[in-house]
Amino acid sequence: MKRKSADFRYLLSSFLLLLPVMLVLPFFSVDTYSIIRNTTSHLGAQSTPNAWIMNAAFVLVGLSSILEGWLHLRKMWFHRILLSIFGFGLIMVAVFRHAPIVEGIEFDAFEDKLHSIFASLVGFMFTVLAISTAFIEKALKHRITDIAVGLAATLLSVLMQLLPAFAGLWQRAIFIMSFTWLIFMLERMRAFDKDKSQN
Repeated sequence: MKRKSADFRYLLSSFLLLLPVMLVLPFFSVDTYSIIRNTTSHLGAQSTPNAWIMNAAFVLVGLSSILEGWLHLRKMWFHRILLSIFGFGLIMVAVFRHAPIVEGIEFDAFEDKLHSIFASLVGFMFTVLAISTAFIEKALKHRITDIAVGLAATLLSVLMQLLPAFAGLWQRAIFIMSFTWLIFMLERMRAFDKDKSQN
């Protein structure tokens, strides 16, 4: 059966929106923002110009991740739960915003702490989702890819801590890799679920 381009229209559309926001919004943020050094969380930080755009993008990709999981992982409840928590974490990252990168501006430290907690939750859930998916894949190449993506996301997260001067690049690489993998993984799982239903 011919694949429909609209199968993952929600996640794909929100991801295609997230990309320009990550790459263009830095030019309309605070003057000291660096796309190399600063993360997307800094774009949506408290008291930051146009922060609502970054936070709206977080909410959209979070909602679309949850929706796609419930639409296409119907019989894979464990993975659907993981993807739902992942999406919920992205929404909460937008609700509870990072501290501003400009020094001397008052901010809510508790909100910043909650942001960090949910950001960590997003990363952890993605890694577990990617690696656990390897156990239900049919093809060996897909199993290897799943594990590699999960490990790569973890490595890039570690690099954000070890080499913070390039944190912006590491995080953008995580987002691009993660959502690209997620779209293709969901297509495989949808086809797998369909095959099981027909047998």
